[in-house]
Amino acid sequence: MTKGGLTRHLPSCTARQDAIEEAAQKQEETKQDLYHLQVYAARSTDFWLHLEMRGSAKLQHLDAYLRSIWLECCGHLSRFSRGGWGSAEISESKRAGQVFEPGVELTHIYDFGTSSETNIKVYDVREGYALSPHPIFLMARNNSPETECMECEQSASWLCMECMYEMDAPGTLCDEHADAHPHDDYGGLTPLVNSPRVGMCGYDGPATPPY
Repeated sequence: MTKGGLTRHLPSCTARQDAIEEAAQKQEETKQDLYHLQVYAARSTDFWLHLEMRGSAKLQHLDAYLRSIWLECCGHLSRFSRGGWGSAEISESKRAGQVFEPGVELTHIYDFGTSSETNIKVYDVREGYALSPHPIFLMARNNSPETECMECEQSASWLCMECMYEMDAPGTLCDEHADAHPHDDYGGLTPLVNSPRVGMCGYDGPATPPY
C-alpha cells in the first residue's frame, strides 16, 4: 500500500485490532495515550513509516528510533521543531503526551551540514495498552524503492558516490557491475538500503528498527 493507503487502512486493520485486543487482555501495564505517527522523508515520497508511540515516551526515544532505522552515520546533532529551520527547537526531554495531539506536525532535522529532514504528523491517538514494551512500535514502512543499474538496467543493490558527485551519474549498480567498478575515492561502493539518507555523508545502513 501507499503511505496514504496505510493511513486509511490501519484504523480498521484486522491484524492491528487483534493485537490491540490481545494487549488489552494481558493488561500488563496501565492504560495510556498512544499516538499514531505518520513519518516521512521531507525530500522524497519513497520513504515513510507508520509508528505508534507511547504518550509517556520522550522525544529522545523518537530521535533514537529515527537514527537507527533511517539516519545515523557519524553521530551528528539533531533537533525537533514545529517548522524546521528558523523555528524554536523542542526539547527532546519532552514527553510525547506533552507535545502531540492529532494534527500536530513536527520537523526532525539530523545533521546540520548535510541535513536529512523528516516530517512527523500526528494522525490519531487512542487510549489503551501498548503493543510493545518498547517506547515505539513499528506498524508499517515502505518497501525498498526499485532502483535500476546504470549500466544494464537490472535491479541495483550498490551506489557509487564518486559517480554521483563527480560525474553527475546515477551511480547505481547491480552486483555484477559492482564487482568490476573501478571507483574508490569515496570509500568504495555503498549498499542501497531502505533509507532516505543513502548517498549522504557517510551513511551505509543498516536501516533496521532498533528493537
